[in-house]
Amino acid sequence: MNAWIEKELKGCGFPDVRLGKRFKTVIEQLATGIGRSLPFACQDWANTKAAYRFLDNQRISEAEILKGHFQATHERFKASSGTVLVLHDTTEFTFRREHTEAIGKTHKTIGGDKTREGRPRLHTVCGLLMHSSLVVTTEGLPLGLANVKFWTRKKFKGSRALGRKVNATRIPIERKESIRWIDSLRLSTEKLGNSNRCIHIGDRESDIYELFCASKAAKTHFLVRTSANRLAGDGKHTVYDEMRDERIKAVHRVQVVNRKGVNSQATLEIRYRRILVCPPIGKHKSYPSLWLTVIHAQERGKPKDRAPIDWKLITDLSVTNRYEAIEKLDWYAMRWKIETFHKVMKSGCKAEESKLRTAGRLTNLMAIFCIIAWRVFWLCMINRIAPDSMAKTIFTKTEMQLLDHLVPIRKKSPNNTIKKYLTLLAKLGGYLNRSHDPPPGNMVVWRGFRRLTDIHLGFNLAQIVVGN
Repeated sequence: MNAWIEKELKGCGFPDVRLGKRFKTVIEQLATGIGRSLPFACQDWANTKAAYRFLDNQRISEAEILKGHFQATHERFKASSGTVLVLHDTTEFTFRREHTEAIGKTHKTIGGDKTREGRPRLHTVCGLLMHSSLVVTTEGLPLGLANVKFWTRKKFKGSRALGRKVNATRIPIERKESIRWIDSLRLSTEKLGNSNRCIHIGDRESDIYELFCASKAAKTHFLVRTSANRLAGDGKHTVYDEMRDERIKAVHRVQVVNRKGVNSQATLEIRYRRILVCPPIGKHKSYPSLWLTVIHAQERGKPKDRAPIDWKLITDLSVTNRYEAIEKLDWYAMRWKIETFHKVMKSGCKAEESKLRTAGRLTNLMAIFCIIAWRVFWLCMINRIAPDSMAKTIFTKTEMQLLDHLVPIRKKSPNNTIKKYLTLLAKLGGYLNRSHDPPPGNMVVWRGFRRLTDIHLGFNLAQIVVGN
């Protein structure tokens, strides 16, 4: 099961051979004990101390840890064909520490206690922020990460206060935390190559005019959800004004699942138009106007158990018919994949339960979790996209024999497919495999992996004992 680790670490280049060996040991221990603490995964004090030293080594950073994975992502990208989506998003990792200085802060929130005057007291949240760029195919198969950035809010301290005195649009983008979106677009495009195949996708936080211009300079493409009503045409009216006059060009029905897991059907009215979009006020001399396509998808009526769908998307890609408009909506819907990836890191790898005390150690650990979380997510998606592929690409012969022996199935199937053995693995993790159940999700897959790892260890020990 750990053969995949060799491929992910092949491109790593550590300054010392011993660091490379220790890195391989640490990631193997954490991958086979997903969700367990570092001491639990390492099992003894010698290995645990060595892991602590590795994570605290000044010559180690997230760049060295993820270098091999980035290269493996590039190779998978080259092996694929057609359009590839690069999903960008930011997430927070929160930690409980008595002293927050060694890690940093993410934001302030209202605490449970109050001041003497009865006002709610603000509480500083300790943690790290991570901005990741996940590469997926248009079918939803995650090829890996193309770029990752970690930081705390220390670096951007004072930018919000400056925004109260100066118009936010007049503050250089380099002095804003939003620069991470532009840097991630540039770096991920450089690492992948063949920029014309990449479609960079982001939520409303990525609606930044400088990002549109950076995409054009990098000769790549973007598709983001808008939050700003920008000036259009001659600058005397806005994008929303033009779209308000646009007729409905397509009606599309989609299946929607609310937070309670209830399915319903939504009917979307789709409008799209090619519009000359102007840069923000104060930036006309720095950035040119751009011809962009704006797509509005609004749901008919008001659903009872959820908010109605109202997507306003903007892209540099052309849309000439309803099929291309629906295609762009489907691509943006793929953005949820990166939310799932972050969930695997937090719920599966238990990233926020780590007790490491410094930002440097935590950053290195989070980088390792990025590789492991991608692997778990990839397993779930390959089962849905290519279920009939051969299981030997994932499982060893012994693991397949153990799964056949341990997990009862209704019908004996001679096919050694991914679908068969990932279903057996998921059943170890609590998957019921009823006729109406969806394919196994990330949670049951990582629980199954943990159980299979323990069973495999016991099987190997039994062979040694019997042999003696």
